[in-house]
Amino acid sequence: MQSNSTAVRPLFGYRKFWASRFGPAPFLPMSRAEMESLGWDSCDIILVTGDAYIDHPSFGMALIGRLLEAQGFRVGIICQPEWNTAVDFKKLGKPNLFFGVTAGNMDSMVNRYTSDRKIRSDDAYTPNAEPNKRPDHAVTVYAQRCREAYPGCNVVIGSIEASLRRIAHYDYWSDKVRRSVLPDSKADMLIFGNAERAIVELAHRLAKGEKISDIRDLRGTAFMVPRGYLPSDEWGVIDSSEVDTPGPLVKHADPYAMESGPKSTSTAASPPPGEHPVRLISRAERLASRREVRAHTVVRLPGYEQVKDDPVLYAHASRTFHLESNPGNARALVQAHGERDVWLNPPPFPLSTEELDHVYELPYARRPHPAYGDAKIPAWEMIRFSVNIMRGCFGGCTFCSITEHEGRIIQSRSEDSVIREIEEMRDKTPGFTGTVSDLGGPTANMYRLKCKDEKIESACRRLSCVYPDICENMGTDHSPLISLYRKARSLKGVKRVLIGSGLRY
Repeated sequence: MQSNSTAVRPLFGYRKFWASRFGPAPFLPMSRAEMESLGWDSCDIILVTGDAYIDHPSFGMALIGRLLEAQGFRVGIICQPEWNTAVDFKKLGKPNLFFGVTAGNMDSMVNRYTSDRKIRSDDAYTPNAEPNKRPDHAVTVYAQRCREAYPGCNVVIGSIEASLRRIAHYDYWSDKVRRSVLPDSKADMLIFGNAERAIVELAHRLAKGEKISDIRDLRGTAFMVPRGYLPSDEWGVIDSSEVDTPGPLVKHADPYAMESGPKSTSTAASPPPGEHPVRLISRAERLASRREVRAHTVVRLPGYEQVKDDPVLYAHASRTFHLESNPGNARALVQAHGERDVWLNPPPFPLSTEELDHVYELPYARRPHPAYGDAKIPAWEMIRFSVNIMRGCFGGCTFCSITEHEGRIIQSRSEDSVIREIEEMRDKTPGFTGTVSDLGGPTANMYRLKCKDEKIESACRRLSCVYPDICENMGTDHSPLISLYRKARSLKGVKRVLIGSGLRY
């Protein structure tokens, strides 16, 4: 197992699966009738999602589905299934390789509830904004239903919901620390972050006959293992206190409190019952301990039973988790959940500009599936005239999911690719009047910004490139972005270009 290997196989460097002879589908099929019209007797991969199917690269299930189709696989989609029984999960038959389960573009709890924990009255990702078309914790529920429909089938979970719940995590709605989504969903594998590299390699290896239980070396994946598992005798374990030293928890004064009280209090970490406390070591000792072979080292985080009742150990586990987020130097992580461990391989390497261009230029229909008829899907109405230009964020803000999910390294499309998509949108998308509603991304003004030296970038352990000060190695030249905007604005048929997302100050 070489989970920390720096060898990167090109995303489109695999020999296509035999089913590529069928060619691309007008839309990925949502019914048996569509499968039969395409000449398919079965699906190789079935994606289950909490969103309506819109064949556009802004929607995760379409992007992953078209990517797998480009690798030669037959991909079907089950959208917003009735989750109280397994009937809807059987409508496309049993997939030959695996079910891919996602809650959709949004976390299902954020999608269903307001910050006051009230159920929302609409859902932007559903035809006619109809609410209550997905369950709470949709990834977990859908994965369990897939397992119920076909007990022997491989189940792989992913998306923002699974990615942010890959270790023990605080759940706002229940106001407690919950377990990793893996043991609750009973999935075979979790793919976190940008899933392209992992899901393509997984599909090809399963197609060659490998068992999913034997695939333990994919970056960007997590899975359950027996307590104390190590891949081989070459591997060693270090305690998380050698990465970060836990300290006292400072409780800040509540700014909304009616009565004034002490500004802060400190509480020291206490050993949870039945568990050994994390060994505290000094920073000097921690720095001196960096002599292990990183490629064969796993960092043990405090277990779920420890962090669920101890804020200090929870904060320590979270900081360690973030410190091991740079693909260039991250180590594997492991966290105990009862008698088993959740094992997390290092994060995936980001896509190159050429790979990202290829992903966004796959043959998307760029509109909702015809099965929805004239129904209005608010999320589609919002993005139908928008173009994504980049991914990632080097801000490292603790309140935000972008860095934790997409990573600190900015992945940018080429100027030519973006211009081609605008022209295709202009020519093929009904209703285009000359306004590009959003030429942006998660952090649009970080387009093409990157570390000046790849060696420095791969060795860096900073959590943020801009805090407490902008790193001297960070390139901050915005001229490529300005050039892109000016070129887009000058296109024939384009009257104006708006930036509707991703401006980070």
